[in-house]
Amino acid sequence: MTTPSHWSTGLCDCGTDCSSCCLTCWCPCITFGRIAEIVDKGTTSCGVHATLYSLLCLLTGCATPYSLLCLLTGCECIYSCMFRSKLRQQYNLPEEPCNDLCVHWCCKPCAHCQEYRELKHRGFEPSLGWEGNLARQSQGVVMPPVGPNEMKR
Repeated sequence: MTTPSHWSTGLCDCGTDCSSCCLTCWCPCITFGRIAEIVDKGTTSCGVHATLYSLLCLLTGCATPYSLLCLLTGCECIYSCMFRSKLRQQYNLPEEPCNDLCVHWCCKPCAHCQEYRELKHRGFEPSLGWEGNLARQSQGVVMPPVGPNEMKR
């Protein structure tokens, strides 16, 4: 079994990427949709993921943060934490600072920001979607892959 790699940034390092932080603050469904499309390797579009996430928020009362119904159901937390788990598995990342569901339940905006930053660190531009990233890679504009045994200075 390979050694787990590390998250490129911490859960509360939202200020290191102000654009994704602002996007997540104002349109969390877009941030989530972009993350999910990349993690799913384009099998479902950003728009579909964002719409499902928005509907779950609206139907469970999570359109208003910290409503009682939202805290009791948390359906969108379960949906979004599944993609955090997939992202962690793809890059062999540790389950930090606690399990994925707890991270999304307690710190959903921070979790989305961290996942977005991680994809950027891994060479993706989430705003381009899966197909856009494939096209960018085929044109030779790609960051080198970062693996579990990356060089450290």
